[in-house]
Amino acid sequence: MTLTLSSRRAARPFFRAVTSLFQKPPRLQIAALCYRLVQSEGSEKKQAEVLMVTSRGTGRWILPKGWPIMSRKGHKTAEIEAYEEAGVRGKASKKPFATFQSHKGFKGGFAVPTDVLVYLVEVNGETQDYPELGQRKLKWLPVEEAMRIASEPGIMRVLSRFDSEMANILASR
Repeated sequence: MTLTLSSRRAARPFFRAVTSLFQKPPRLQIAALCYRLVQSEGSEKKQAEVLMVTSRGTGRWILPKGWPIMSRKGHKTAEIEAYEEAGVRGKASKKPFATFQSHKGFKGGFAVPTDVLVYLVEVNGETQDYPELGQRKLKWLPVEEAMRIASEPGIMRVLSRFDSEMANILASR
Protein backbone atom coordinates (compact mmCIF):
# COMPACT_ATOMS: atom_id res chain seq x y z
CA MET A 1 0.00 0.00 0.00
CA THR A 2 1.39 3.38 -0.97
CA LEU A 3 0.55 6.46 1.05
CA THR A 4 -0.27 9.55 -0.91
CA LEU A 5 0.98 12.96 0.18
CA SER A 6 -2.43 13.91 1.58
CA SER A 7 -2.78 10.65 3.53
CA ARG A 8 0.74 11.14 5.00
CA ARG A 9 -0.23 14.64 6.14
CA ALA A 10 -3.40 13.29 7.73
CA ALA A 11 -1.38 10.62 9.57
CA ARG A 12 1.07 13.11 11.16
CA PRO A 13 -1.11 14.06 14.15
CA PHE A 14 -1.63 10.37 14.90
CA PHE A 15 2.10 9.62 14.82
CA ARG A 16 2.88 12.68 16.97
CA ALA A 17 0.30 11.54 19.54
CA VAL A 18 1.67 7.99 19.62
CA THR A 19 5.29 9.25 19.83
CA SER A 20 4.45 11.55 22.74
CA LEU A 21 3.27 8.53 24.74
CA PHE A 22 6.84 7.22 24.77
CA GLN A 23 8.63 10.50 25.55
CA LYS A 24 9.15 11.62 29.10
CA PRO A 25 8.38 15.26 29.88
CA PRO A 26 11.38 17.49 30.48
CA ARG A 27 12.69 17.62 34.01
CA LEU A 28 12.98 20.93 35.84
CA GLN A 29 16.25 22.56 36.89
CA ILE A 30 16.86 25.82 38.73
CA ALA A 31 19.62 28.20 37.56
CA ALA A 32 21.21 31.23 39.16
CA LEU A 33 22.13 34.17 36.94
CA CYS A 34 24.62 35.67 39.38
CA TYR A 35 25.56 39.29 38.75
CA ARG A 36 27.36 42.19 40.35
CA LEU A 37 27.77 45.83 39.44
CA VAL A 38 31.35 47.04 38.98
CA GLN A 39 32.95 50.34 38.06
CA SER A 40 33.63 50.60 34.32
CA GLU A 41 37.28 51.27 33.49
CA GLY A 42 37.93 54.93 32.82
CA SER A 43 34.36 55.91 33.67
CA GLU A 44 32.19 56.70 36.64
CA LYS A 45 29.46 54.46 35.25
CA LYS A 46 28.84 50.98 36.54
CA GLN A 47 28.40 47.88 34.42
CA ALA A 48 27.07 44.43 35.16
CA GLU A 49 29.27 41.37 35.28
CA VAL A 50 27.84 37.86 35.34
CA LEU A 51 29.28 34.67 36.73
CA MET A 52 29.83 31.73 34.41
CA VAL A 53 30.92 28.29 35.61
CA THR A 54 31.99 25.18 33.77
CA SER A 55 30.05 21.95 33.90
CA ARG A 56 31.90 19.22 35.76
CA GLY A 57 31.76 16.64 32.98
CA THR A 58 32.36 18.44 29.70
CA GLY A 59 33.70 21.83 30.77
CA ARG A 60 30.94 23.75 28.94
CA TRP A 61 30.34 27.33 30.17
CA ILE A 62 26.97 27.45 31.90
CA LEU A 63 25.08 29.12 34.73
CA PRO A 64 25.13 27.46 38.16
CA LYS A 65 22.11 25.15 38.18
CA GLY A 66 20.70 22.04 39.74
CA TRP A 67 17.63 20.02 40.58
CA PRO A 68 14.89 21.63 42.68
CA ILE A 69 15.11 21.12 46.42
CA MET A 70 11.62 20.01 47.39
CA SER A 71 11.65 21.71 50.78
CA ARG A 72 12.76 25.05 49.28
CA LYS A 73 11.24 27.66 47.00
CA GLY A 74 12.86 28.12 43.59
CA HIS A 75 14.67 31.34 44.43
CA LYS A 76 16.19 29.75 47.55
CA THR A 77 17.36 26.79 45.48
CA ALA A 78 19.07 29.26 43.10
CA GLU A 79 20.93 30.83 46.04
CA ILE A 80 22.03 27.38 47.23
CA GLU A 81 23.25 26.35 43.75
CA ALA A 82 25.23 29.60 43.43
CA TYR A 83 26.94 28.89 46.75
CA GLU A 84 27.57 25.17 46.17
CA GLU A 85 28.96 25.54 42.63
CA ALA A 86 30.72 28.90 42.83
CA GLY A 87 31.01 29.98 46.45
CA VAL A 88 28.96 33.15 45.98
CA ARG A 89 26.36 34.51 48.37
CA GLY A 90 23.56 36.77 47.32
CA LYS A 91 19.89 37.60 47.22
CA ALA A 92 17.77 35.94 44.54
CA SER A 93 14.71 37.53 43.02
CA LYS A 94 11.57 35.73 44.16
CA LYS A 95 10.16 35.39 40.65
CA PRO A 96 11.95 33.60 37.81
CA PHE A 97 13.62 35.98 35.36
CA ALA A 98 13.51 33.61 32.37
CA THR A 99 13.30 30.02 31.21
CA PHE A 100 15.14 28.00 28.60
CA GLN A 101 15.40 24.43 27.44
CA SER A 102 18.55 22.45 28.08
CA HIS A 103 19.70 18.94 28.84
CA LYS A 104 21.39 17.26 31.76
CA GLY A 105 24.13 14.94 30.60
CA PHE A 106 25.03 11.75 32.41
CA LYS A 107 27.86 9.25 32.04
CA GLY A 108 27.68 7.11 28.94
CA GLY A 109 26.29 9.92 26.79
CA PHE A 110 22.77 9.72 28.21
CA ALA A 111 21.02 13.12 28.29
CA VAL A 112 17.73 14.14 29.86
CA PRO A 113 15.85 17.14 28.45
CA THR A 114 15.29 19.84 31.04
CA ASP A 115 13.36 23.06 31.40
CA VAL A 116 15.46 25.58 33.32
CA LEU A 117 13.99 28.33 35.51
CA VAL A 118 16.49 31.20 35.85
CA TYR A 119 16.53 33.43 38.92
CA LEU A 120 18.58 36.62 39.16
CA VAL A 121 20.99 36.54 42.10
CA GLU A 122 22.60 39.84 43.10
CA VAL A 123 25.89 38.73 44.61
CA ASN A 124 27.06 40.43 47.78
CA GLY A 125 29.91 38.14 48.82
CA GLU A 126 32.21 35.30 47.89
CA THR A 127 33.63 32.53 50.05
CA GLN A 128 36.99 30.81 49.77
CA ASP A 129 35.60 27.39 50.69
CA TYR A 130 32.47 25.81 49.20
CA PRO A 131 31.24 22.29 48.32
CA GLU A 132 32.37 22.14 44.66
CA LEU A 133 35.65 24.06 45.04
CA GLY A 134 38.16 22.79 42.48
CA GLN A 135 35.54 20.94 40.41
CA ARG A 136 34.68 23.85 38.11
CA LYS A 137 36.26 26.94 36.60
CA LEU A 138 34.63 30.28 37.39
CA LYS A 139 34.71 33.57 35.48
CA TRP A 140 33.19 36.98 36.18
CA LEU A 141 32.62 38.58 32.78
CA PRO A 142 30.88 41.51 31.15
CA VAL A 143 27.59 40.22 29.76
CA GLU A 144 28.64 40.44 26.09
CA GLU A 145 31.73 38.33 26.79
CA ALA A 146 29.66 35.80 28.74
CA MET A 147 27.34 35.48 25.73
CA ARG A 148 30.35 34.62 23.54
CA ILE A 149 31.49 31.73 25.75
CA ALA A 150 28.05 30.40 26.75
CA SER A 151 27.66 26.83 25.57
CA GLU A 152 23.91 26.86 25.00
CA PRO A 153 21.65 29.05 22.85
CA GLY A 154 19.15 29.28 25.73
CA ILE A 155 21.77 30.79 28.02
CA MET A 156 22.77 33.24 25.30
CA ARG A 157 19.15 34.42 24.97
CA VAL A 158 18.78 34.82 28.74
CA LEU A 159 22.04 36.81 28.92
CA SER A 160 20.96 39.01 26.00
CA ARG A 161 17.68 39.82 27.74
CA PHE A 162 19.52 40.51 31.00
CA ASP A 163 21.95 42.82 29.18
CA SER A 164 19.09 44.83 27.66
CA GLU A 165 17.16 45.15 30.91
CA MET A 166 20.27 46.01 32.95
CA ALA A 167 21.29 48.67 30.40
CA ASN A 168 17.89 50.33 30.86
CA ILE A 169 18.18 50.20 34.66
CA LEU A 170 21.73 51.63 34.69
CA ALA A 171 20.83 54.35 32.18
CA SER A 172 18.01 55.57 34.42
CA ARG A 173 20.31 56.03 37.44
